[in-house]
Order: sequence, then C-alpha cells, then structure tokens
Amino acid sequence: MGESENNNQITDDEQLDEQEQELVAEDEADREHYLKSLFEAVFFLSNEPVPISFFVKNFMIDPTQTKIIIDSLVDEYEERDGGIRLAELSNGYQFVTNARFAEQLRHALGLRKRESLSKGMLETLAIIAYKQPIVLADIDELRGASSRMMVANLMKRNLVKPVGRKELPGRPLAYGTTDEFLRYFGLNKLSDLPKLSEIKEFSIDLEQ
Repeated sequence: MGESENNNQITDDEQLDEQEQELVAEDEADREHYLKSLFEAVFFLSNEPVPISFFVKNFMIDPTQTKIIIDSLVDEYEERDGGIRLAELSNGYQFVTNARFAEQLRHALGLRKRESLSKGMLETLAIIAYKQPIVLADIDELRGASSRMMVANLMKRNLVKPVGRKELPGRPLAYGTTDEFLRYFGLNKLSDLPKLSEIKEFSIDLEQ
C-alpha cells in the first residue's frame, strides 16, 4: 500500500471520528432538551416544591446532572422575565408568578390578599424559628407574655407545628417551623434566615 493510500485511509478515519462525535453531541443535546422538558412538566404539575431527590429517584438521573438541568431552567425563566419563574423554595423548586404582577393578578382573579401577621404573632414566630425546638414556657419567658393563642393561630396558618416533646417535667410539646413557613417567607432552608443582628426591628434578645 502506497503513501497516498495510507493518507486517504487516515483521512477517512478522521472523518468517521468527526461524524461519530457529531452524532454523540446531537444525542447529548437531544437528551438534555428531553430532560429539561420533562423537568418542566413535573414543575408545572406539582403544587409543592419538588426536591432534586424526586428526579434522582424517579428518573434515575445523577444528582449533579439534575442540578445542572434545573439551574439551566431557572436561568432561562429569569432571562425571559415573563409571568412565571422557577424558584428555589423549601428545599425544592417550584413555579411561582412574577412578583411584579401580584397586584394585577390578585385584582383580576379575585384572589384574597394574604393576611398579615400581628406583631405578637411575628414575635412568636421569630422566637420559634430561631430557637426551635422550643416549648411554650420558654416562648412566654422570652416574650414576657402568654403566647398560647399566638402559637395556636400560627398552627392554624400551618406556619408552626409540634415537633416532639422535651425531656422536661410533664414532657411539654416543643414547636418548630413548617415547610409552609419557608414558602411564606420565600426561603429555601432555615439557614437562609437573616442573622438576628441584621433585623433592626426585632427587639427581643434571643441570645439568652
């Protein structure tokens, strides 16, 4: 076999390699598009934040790849700046409406405005959020007032819940926050709470 034939063979092999690489790239692009569309459909149908573990368990996808796909979707909706966003909430992801349309949507659709929390309820909720799990007696001590009704009202709104009992005389109930608490304040996890030193309006000393 001459040198010219060898060169032709090498050229043919290189072309085949390039074609195979192009096919692999096309397959990867198609798979990414498919998975993004699948994830989007899941978020659309879900009424609750969907955690990464859901996709890993149900679609057998690597957690790292799952996070990359979700981040890509989040960025796409942010860049569009349309009527909906994909937000990270309560240890998961969920479609939410763009905040700048809130008033118009509330008026047009007859949606009730979320009831605001009283000062006493906010104080009680903050104490529970930062000191959980905490018993009623300790909440009362920090506030300097009875908090039983405050806790009951917060439970009705599904912002706090009993999370067990403390090993104290009478084994009183201890309270903590709920996933609804995270969604209410637009938080992903409790560690996203601002530092107490950053909340100038809060006068109760929780460092004690």
